[in-house]
Amino acid sequence: MKKLIHRAILLMSAAVATTHALADDKIIIMVGGIEKQIYLPARLAERLGYFKAQGLDVELQSEPAGVNAENEMLAGAVQGVVGFYDHTIDLQAKGKAAMSVVQFSQAPGEVELVSSKVAGEVKSPADFKGRSLGVTGLGSSTNFLTQYLATINGVKTGEFSVLPVGAGTTFIAAIKQNRIDAGMTTEPTVSHLLKTGEAKILIDMRTPEGTTKALGGLYPAACLYMPTAWVNSHRDQVQKLANAFVKTMKFINTHSAEDIASWMPADYFAGDRPAYVAALAGGKAMFTPDGRMPAGGPQTVLKVLDAFDKNVQGKTIDLAKTYTTEFVAAAK
Repeated sequence: MKKLIHRAILLMSAAVATTHALADDKIIIMVGGIEKQIYLPARLAERLGYFKAQGLDVELQSEPAGVNAENEMLAGAVQGVVGFYDHTIDLQAKGKAAMSVVQFSQAPGEVELVSSKVAGEVKSPADFKGRSLGVTGLGSSTNFLTQYLATINGVKTGEFSVLPVGAGTTFIAAIKQNRIDAGMTTEPTVSHLLKTGEAKILIDMRTPEGTTKALGGLYPAACLYMPTAWVNSHRDQVQKLANAFVKTMKFINTHSAEDIASWMPADYFAGDRPAYVAALAGGKAMFTPDGRMPAGGPQTVLKVLDAFDKNVQGKTIDLAKTYTTEFVAAAK
């Protein structure tokens, strides 16, 4: 009897140990709106089987606002975030260390839309004064860019209101219900509102060219960023993630929008697959071909944040600590 009990205890201990091992091996990545085209590499890598090919157990979760995804990472609930690179600079200014380990894009993929009802009055960010502007969340990258565009056009932060309206259906509802006069969003929401005629384009940052015109240079945006401490202590897992994502970026670079869309879940098309494919074809150039940080990109992002972000202003930011190319350079 004693031997049976002892054996049962050993089996239970082994089961618990296995459970802990599996939990430790799982990598949870929070995506700042998983259905957005700008974050397409996350789901595409999963659908192509690239995570599993690396022996990774990756769980993708979605949070509409990037700032909330960042908070989940800081709380230790997730190991990484697919969001905008600018968060790593903002975090460093606050005394926290995070870095981009794979850079997905060199342009934000964002569009400042203006409601058709006021398009005749709001013709540029200089007309933001007294207006209600939609962003995904307070402290989000759309909020960062909105504030910058207003600032460089002579409109002070206190002269307009910012309303967190999320993305997709909630952004569309905010336009329809006249809760916002203009707002920043991505595909496929942009194409939907243009097709229905409920909004018009004010500023287009879906391409490197449009981004350079609006911001003065390439703006590295979508990326996989992670706490620096986690990167340093889990180098093998980070390398495998980089392997999977670099392969994904090369897939995007060498395949048509139609081919890429064929791998995506149908509900990502927002009921209009042709519009989704057309938008992806027009904006595919926003993605990096190999996951590397574009030259000069970090400096542009710092310039943007320094124009209005009180967390960043007056601080010495070490850009070299906000991203690394080590893992993408070694990617197989």
